[in-house]
Amino acid sequence: MTLKELEKIILQGECETVEFKNSFNTQAIETLVAFANFKGGAVYIGVSDIGKITGVSVNSETIQLWINEIKTKTEPSIISDTEIIKIKDKVVVKISISEFPVKPIAVKGRYYIRKNNSNHLLTPNEISDIYMQSMQLSWDSYLYQNAAISDLDLSKVLLFIHKVNGVKRFYLEENEINALEKLGLIREGKPTNAAMILFSKANLRYNVHIGRFKSSDLIIADKMISGNLYDVLEESMREIISHLRFAFEITGKTTSRTEIAEYPLDAIRELMVNALVHRDYRSPIDIQIKIFDQSISVFNPSGLFGNLTIEDLKTDNYRASTRNKLIAEAFYLTKDIEKYGSGFIRIRKAITDYSTMKFEYKEIANGFLAELNYSIQKISTKDGTKDGTKDGTKDGTKEPAERKMLLITEILKESKTSTIDDISQLLNIPRRTIVRYIEQLKKDNKIVRKGGRKSGHWELII
Repeated sequence: MTLKELEKIILQGECETVEFKNSFNTQAIETLVAFANFKGGAVYIGVSDIGKITGVSVNSETIQLWINEIKTKTEPSIISDTEIIKIKDKVVVKISISEFPVKPIAVKGRYYIRKNNSNHLLTPNEISDIYMQSMQLSWDSYLYQNAAISDLDLSKVLLFIHKVNGVKRFYLEENEINALEKLGLIREGKPTNAAMILFSKANLRYNVHIGRFKSSDLIIADKMISGNLYDVLEESMREIISHLRFAFEITGKTTSRTEIAEYPLDAIRELMVNALVHRDYRSPIDIQIKIFDQSISVFNPSGLFGNLTIEDLKTDNYRASTRNKLIAEAFYLTKDIEKYGSGFIRIRKAITDYSTMKFEYKEIANGFLAELNYSIQKISTKDGTKDGTKDGTKDGTKEPAERKMLLITEILKESKTSTIDDISQLLNIPRRTIVRYIEQLKKDNKIVRKGGRKSGHWELII
């Protein structure tokens, strides 16, 4: 390596494949282990963390001692490559390591992986993930503990077979057991984790928690959904859509009209499929969906899998690793997944007609958060830009009266002292309209007035 090449690396700074160290120590070995568990990389001994060449004193025996120390302190043992770079009167030693084929590697019983420009200590679940990935295995391919074929709902399996054959990406004979064996969902006569998650008779309680919020501390609707994965997807979509606003565009000279959803439904479905397929099913945390007036977020209790990064997701050519290979394969065969690793690309394309809509995502504690939000909803159509739902509440919005009355009852359930003015402000609906809905709820024996006009309150009739 030349001085010019080294100066270029120093100028770029520390990153996911480069680290600087003043001297060789245990932290340098930890970094080499983190590189080996990721994409490989190099530690430059004799360069400070701010990029100043400080140099290091070495001889042939020193280098061999370093190599031996790396080998003896790592498990499985790793052997590094070294290069001595002479810079005028100073010496820099480059210690490099390739990505190890069988991971993870440990140093003194601790496992690290490289993330951006630092080393991340792996959790037990992450250690398991990396091992299975390196062995080309996935958690969902393991047998479900103490489960039998009789625990599967074969009627659901038959529906799955019909859907697969209808899509024509693959052909399955209409024999439930043979079909599951062919796809690896049954092994040794027993169902895998994937088979149980997809088709279990019993509710395994892998919940999707959906809430409709008026503010961060005011929930006006709340629902928990669990069961077979395909059923969970469809029920979750129905629940989400029931909370969305729709604008109507009159087309042509006739009275025909086109419904314009508050969010592109294809994008919502992609978010749901992504959460269900890539969820870490070992986590006790639920998938959480929060719907506000101008945003919808999906929290998935799992971080990014494999070497995938947030920066990768921003491109249109990223390659995704799959945490649950069998579940992903099932959703691909039913065409609920179009192509592996293309979900975020399709979401970005789906929102292009929504001029102020943003698609944002990040890794957070215990998982991954994706959100669609907008300031003013404007829909681009063939005839130009059409205003849909402005500020999430006005112009063109049509919500069934039943839905609005349900929201009113939810508000009254949360707070009996809510007045008509309070409800009008929360739902952004004119006061006279709220009065009309209140009268209808009274007529339907859903609510009753307790006390006087000024000091009384509304109560729900159970």
